[in-house]
Amino acid sequence: MWAIAGLISAIFLGIYDIFKKKSLNENAVIPVLFFSTVTSSLVFLPVVIGSRFFPEFFSQIGLFSPTLTLTEHLQVLLKSFIVVLSWILAFFALKHLPVTIFAPIRATGPLWTLIGAIIIFHERLNSLQWIGVSLTLIFFYLFSTAGKLEGIEFRRNKWIFLIIGATIIGSISGLYDKFIISRIDRIAVQAWFSFYQVAILLPILGFLWYPNRKKTTPFQWRWTIAAIGISLIIADFVYFYALSIEGSMISMLSALRRSSVLIAFGLGAFLFKEQNLKKKGIYLVGILAGILLITLGSR
Repeated sequence: MWAIAGLISAIFLGIYDIFKKKSLNENAVIPVLFFSTVTSSLVFLPVVIGSRFFPEFFSQIGLFSPTLTLTEHLQVLLKSFIVVLSWILAFFALKHLPVTIFAPIRATGPLWTLIGAIIIFHERLNSLQWIGVSLTLIFFYLFSTAGKLEGIEFRRNKWIFLIIGATIIGSISGLYDKFIISRIDRIAVQAWFSFYQVAILLPILGFLWYPNRKKTTPFQWRWTIAAIGISLIIADFVYFYALSIEGSMISMLSALRRSSVLIAFGLGAFLFKEQNLKKKGIYLVGILAGILLITLGSR
């Protein structure tokens, strides 16, 4: 059951990436991110208020959000800081990169998680993981050659470094998700996570973006901005549900979530008429094959 939930989450995560790209094209990054998180918080506001005054009803419909302790609030706040940092980097990268470049790099998250485990915890890889790492790195290099055809030099392009940074931080967030969901109610985590995102982004919007707004890309409201928040709510709701199921494996769920790249790649190629799709598609399959071997070796 948790595997099916992981696949459903991946579908909405791929759609979420497309809404991001549509919203960010020739648009200001920080307000797009801020108003998409406001949408998420508005969805969860009645859930938190309703859970306080009508607990039985919200329990019956599976949307009850219990009251959190101070320690639990701080744990959710930490998750919010990690995710917001990852999102800021990812949103800026996506604005300046083709989605068929952005999405495959985002899919390499399990590789960076494994490299971090080797460096920090001195873990040793088994043969299957070594094959997976080698395959991923080979096709990642080949993928960079496809980027050169579009004038994107991976070693010198700051947006490439931003998306790699966002992916590494996102991997840290994924590991923290398993820790936090095993201790705190998943509905409460998702609700307060949405509220804290707005609280973190509001001063960034007010003190960093707003005073300098005339020097940067002007902000334009688009309906896809609200769709970013809604599609992410669905993706995360199903993902957190999968994590809460006994026996669920974070390594497998992480890999299933990465399959969202197929949705983003396919829709992005169709909607944005991007280039070199055949080469990038072949290299993407190679990257995903490597990630699958890493995941299977981690079991």
